[in-house]
Amino acid sequence: MTVSEPAPEPDPRPEYHWKRRLALGWILLALFAAMLAERILQAGGLEETALFYVGLPALIALLVTFGARPRSPVGVALCVTTIGLALAGPLLNEGVVCLILSAPLFYGIAALLGWMVGRDARNGGYQSLLVLPLLGLVSLEGVAETSLLTRETTGRDSGVVAASADEVQATLAAPPDYAEPRSRFLRTVPFPTPVRATGHGLEVGDHRTVEFTDRESLGIGAEPQERSMELRIVDSTVTDTGGHVVFTVETDSTLARWLDLHTAEVTWQERSAGTELNWQLHYTRTYDPSWYFGPLQRYAMDEAAGYLRNTFTPGRD
Repeated sequence: MTVSEPAPEPDPRPEYHWKRRLALGWILLALFAAMLAERILQAGGLEETALFYVGLPALIALLVTFGARPRSPVGVALCVTTIGLALAGPLLNEGVVCLILSAPLFYGIAALLGWMVGRDARNGGYQSLLVLPLLGLVSLEGVAETSLLTRETTGRDSGVVAASADEVQATLAAPPDYAEPRSRFLRTVPFPTPVRATGHGLEVGDHRTVEFTDRESLGIGAEPQERSMELRIVDSTVTDTGGHVVFTVETDSTLARWLDLHTAEVTWQERSAGTELNWQLHYTRTYDPSWYFGPLQRYAMDEAAGYLRNTFTPGRD
């Protein structure tokens, strides 16, 4: 009696490769849909709203995790978000600063939705769908000028410098000598850095022209763009022991893609230990969602005000 050999098991690799190709197809579909959505938002003037910075990563994460059915939804969602961010610079003509500052928000939304979808897949439920209405509501911030937090904000910094009021006044009236920021945040994120300034005086009507480092766009074939800021003094009170000067921003090609800076206000007053020097930067937040970009821009402008205080400190190190 001849014992027949067992039939070989079917090779699982064709099905495995087919699933990988299907997952890749969904990933490409998600990226295409995201780029199409960005073009639609840009055409409608909504590229600075929460619909872009919350809705777009949510769209990518949902398409990938629901469509591709990966073993690790969070990992795939984060991977695709990384690919999307890498494509955003060359395709959408974004700068490094915008990508760096928005990346945590993109990753956070993608990871949250990927984790919820993965949990539902393990438990056999659809609880993650309950968060979609809330996410959709949050994504509408910035549309039709809606905002949860105030847009008019002020960055501040104050401290006592070892100099007399006359020395501070002379330093403020002369063209500044810009140096590298002491702030680790300003050094880490490639914000525009002032290079030189022209103009002098503290009388009403006196002008300043500040030149910044060129804008290095990641767009394909993009050339460096010069950046500058024109300021004019609209209010000035100077005494022997202190003063108060208000600069209004007339033109700005430096921060216009990030926020709308209105005025820079400097006050100094002689004290027993030196001179108290105070800077205030009044601006309008233009990016949403407010709960993310509001604190981020406020911290950046506080650090910028501190940079100005250090720049205009007489005899600084």
